[in-house]
Amino acid sequence: MKLRRGIAVTTTEYGGVLLDEKDGSYWQLNDTSIIVVETLAAGQAPEAAVERIVAEFDVERAEAESDVAQLTRQLVEAKILRP
Repeated sequence: MKLRRGIAVTTTEYGGVLLDEKDGSYWQLNDTSIIVVETLAAGQAPEAAVERIVAEFDVERAEAESDVAQLTRQLVEAKILRP
């Protein structure tokens, strides 16, 4: 997956922000969401994001898998990520 052209990612101390440079809209991301975006935008599989989240946070694998799948669907539906 790749970020749609015109989407900028900025990491902050609280997670990150996605900015649509075309229309100025933005999305705030928490720590785990920025991991998902960075991992998928780098061309890695969602499973790689799950691995990173499980390694960095106190979360069960099943919960991480569900959260990554849900966020991935939302980002594709919002046309932020393209398959």
